[in-house]
Parts: sequence; C-alpha cells; structure tokens
Amino acid sequence: MARALINVPAKAKRGEVITIKTLISHVMESGFRHNQIGVRIPRDIITSFTCTYNGEEIFQADLHPAITANPFIAFTTIATESGTIAFTWRGDNGFSAAESVNITVE
Repeated sequence: MARALINVPAKAKRGEVITIKTLISHVMESGFRHNQIGVRIPRDIITSFTCTYNGEEIFQADLHPAITANPFIAFTTIATESGTIAFTWRGDNGFSAAESVNITVE
C-alpha cells in the first residue's frame, strides 16, 4: 500500500479559499526504460487522481508516464461546509489508494 501525505486545514471560515496538498509514494515506472539485459521494464504509473468534498468531485487529474515518482498535487477550493475531503489514486496493475480527512467550517 502506498503512503499518502495530505495537507488540508483542520478549520476554515465559510467562503475561505483553502489550499489542499497531496503527495503519494509511488515509483512511477514509465515503461520506456530497459533493465541491464535489455528487457523493457513494464509500465507502472498512477493514471488518475480524484478529490471529492462531501461526495462532490472538486478536482480530477489524469496522469501520464512523464509524471515524476511520488507525485505531488496541490490545488485550491472554497470551504463551504464541514465534512469530509476524500482522495483516490488509481493506476496500472490494479493500484488503488484512498484517504480522507475531515474539515470543520465555521
């Protein structure tokens, strides 16, 4: 299982713009490299990232082989109500990781 680091403010004021940052550990093999004996190393990347706020999608990204290992994603949203911000990463070879955090909006 991949380790995900998530930075979301625990509290925010209603209408405040908040920054959400995520980093997930993943090797991200492009599929273009070859090993020492010339055999192609199979592709193994995270292909998509989705973030929902109380079940509503607020950010989505498709990732491609040029993305670095351990992808860092940062974006902003508006704090509208208290609830759960959920994150999902999906990738090659059945890779899937999910995390969630709670936010209190005052």
